[in-house]
Amino acid sequence: MKNFYFNYTEDKKWSALPSEEFNSLDSLIICFFSPEKKIHSVLKELKNNFQRATVVGCSTAGEIFGKAVSDNSISAVAIKFESSEFRTFEQKLSSSDDSYTAGESLGKSLLAPDLKACFLISDGLVVNGSQLVNGINTILGDKNLTIGGGLAADADRFQETTLFRDNEFLSNHVLAIGFYGENINVSSSTHGGWDIFGPERIVTKSSGNVLYEIDDQPALDLYKKYLGTKAEELPSSGLLFPLQIRKSSEDKNRIVRTILAIDEESNSLIFAGDIPEGSYAQLMRANFDRVIDAASEASEDILLQYLKEERETSSTKNSVNFAVSCVGRRLVLGDRTDEELEALSCGLGTENFIGFYSYGEIAQQQTKGLCELHNQSMTLFSLSEKVSIPLKVAS
Repeated sequence: MKNFYFNYTEDKKWSALPSEEFNSLDSLIICFFSPEKKIHSVLKELKNNFQRATVVGCSTAGEIFGKAVSDNSISAVAIKFESSEFRTFEQKLSSSDDSYTAGESLGKSLLAPDLKACFLISDGLVVNGSQLVNGINTILGDKNLTIGGGLAADADRFQETTLFRDNEFLSNHVLAIGFYGENINVSSSTHGGWDIFGPERIVTKSSGNVLYEIDDQPALDLYKKYLGTKAEELPSSGLLFPLQIRKSSEDKNRIVRTILAIDEESNSLIFAGDIPEGSYAQLMRANFDRVIDAASEASEDILLQYLKEERETSSTKNSVNFAVSCVGRRLVLGDRTDEELEALSCGLGTENFIGFYSYGEIAQQQTKGLCELHNQSMTLFSLSEKVSIPLKVAS
């Protein structure tokens, strides 16, 4: 597998462009781009330069390129496989109610005996991320696959998110990239680093990703009480105080959920993923050092998976690495955001990674198992291809 990392910034334009060998039907270019409309013409120019390649991507709340995060930019990687294949599929969402069936349909489209991994890029506002991955898990959950990705973002505006596929800008869509072949290697990891505070409460009224009541109190009123003066900045300030949930008092699997919107009329909160009625919920807040440490832990997980499986590529320097982190983490870290990416670089042992700040992250809860929607997490998805090494004959 050959790869080439490159980026576009307003002042320096393209850092470089891939060579002509990436202008081929077996080449894939993945881009994470600013939601500003002026970037659209740059993406179209890129596709026109690589008409035979598949070019896909999504809008972000910050574009990651190595150890730096930028706005008004494009972070990209070109990939050319030697003995493996990729295929892309898309589904349109009319409303969040379509999320499960969209995931199920994508799972059926992706399914093949040699499918090894999938990277999902989804609309970040209309979609119910929990139902999307539930639908995919229905079809692919028992196939021992690695599934990663994230929800597109619109900076911190929460107005419109965009996907890009071969010169077409898509709203309210989900795009899946499947990777096929026995030589595909893939690893994933996710870590959070947030602190819980306040008592654990019971979700007494909810519907899908809409939370109405906690401990029989209106959910929006409770959040406003905890947020104080920051309540005036909802929903964006809600990113600083996510909700940790678990299905029962015995459940050790905890998922973090982030607010996407509020409804003053019904006194409710709309989250990026489901908040099951009867589940246990607890507010969270940032611990700066732990949030940064979580990025280091995620990268260390990836390295351990490489070492454990004794991969022929032997190093993340030869792999394509995607980092998907939550917009809430960026808002919390502020000027310290680069420290999160520095921690990733140190853990991976390379600056060869791109990614984006998202409205939701998709990854396995552990290194194996069903994929889930996460919020306020740093997730990594590392892709490589086995290298054929000639046998040495003793003389």
